[in-house]
Amino acid sequence: MNALNRYYWPTKYESRDSFINQNVKCVFISYQNNDKNEAKKIADYLISAGINVYFDEYDGDLKRTNQSSQPNKVTDSLCKGINNSTHMLVVVSPTTIISKWVPFEIGYGYDKTDIAVLCLKGIPKNTLPEYIRTSKVIRDIYDLNTEISNIKGVPKDLLLENFTIRKHNYSYHDLKNVMDEIIT
Repeated sequence: MNALNRYYWPTKYESRDSFINQNVKCVFISYQNNDKNEAKKIADYLISAGINVYFDEYDGDLKRTNQSSQPNKVTDSLCKGINNSTHMLVVVSPTTIISKWVPFEIGYGYDKTDIAVLCLKGIPKNTLPEYIRTSKVIRDIYDLNTEISNIKGVPKDLLLENFTIRKHNYSYHDLKNVMDEIIT
C-alpha cells in the first residue's frame, strides 16, 4: 500500500480503537503556522518513504473553518487527526514557542502517540521549549532516517538501498534546506 495523507483515507475513524484495529502507522505533523512550508516538505518526505501522515494543511474541514471564531471545529479536526495517528512529529523552530496549537496537540497526543521532536535547521539544543525536552529529539536528516526505519520496522540500510529514503548527505536531498544533514 502506498503512503498517503490520512485525511484522504476513505474512512475517518471516529474512535481511537477503530483506528488502532487497522494496524496502520501514521504520523501526525505538529507545527507552528510560520513553519508550514518546512512541515509540508517533512510530510512529503515521510509519504515518499511509505509512511502515512496527518498534515492539517490538507484537511478540508480545517480549511473551511474560521479558526478564530470556531475553535471547537479546529479542536475536533485536530483531535481526529491525532486519534488516527500512532506517532507525532513536533516540528520545532524559533517560532514554536508562540504557537497556540502545538502545546494543545502535544498535550492531547501525549498518551496516545509516540512523540518525537524534529528540529529545523540550526536549532540549538538549549532553545527547545521545556514542555518537549523529555521527548525523543530528531536533530538532523540522519536521525529522521533512523526514525523512519524504526516506524517502518525495516533496517535503515535496506531503506537506503531501495531508495525509500535518501542518505543524509545526498547533495539533492529534499530536506537539505530544512534540516541539518548530521550533527556530531
